[in-house]
Amino acid sequence: MNLKEIQKQVDEWTSHYSPQYWQPHEILARLMEETGELAREVNHMHGPKRKKSTEETREMGEEIADILFTLCCLANSQDINLSEAWKRIMEKYQTRDRERFTKT
Repeated sequence: MNLKEIQKQVDEWTSHYSPQYWQPHEILARLMEETGELAREVNHMHGPKRKKSTEETREMGEEIADILFTLCCLANSQDINLSEAWKRIMEKYQTRDRERFTKT
């Protein structure tokens, strides 16, 4: 599934609710919450912090997907085509950073 299809799927699901999208600052707050949940999982898996016995185990992939969903909500609410934005950003990285890192 490409970004355009993901955005469309998010838009179709949110179209059943009112408001369809929250205000941008509200979506951003939600994004920070979701990012915190991912950070917590990474810290539990790879850092010094261990889960409490009462905490549920979450999958990192699902936490990342929550972030993607929230980003799609923000993009959709602002009429941003993520596929086009992705193409532009990859061109920027391929040009600007082509000699920046050690290649394998």
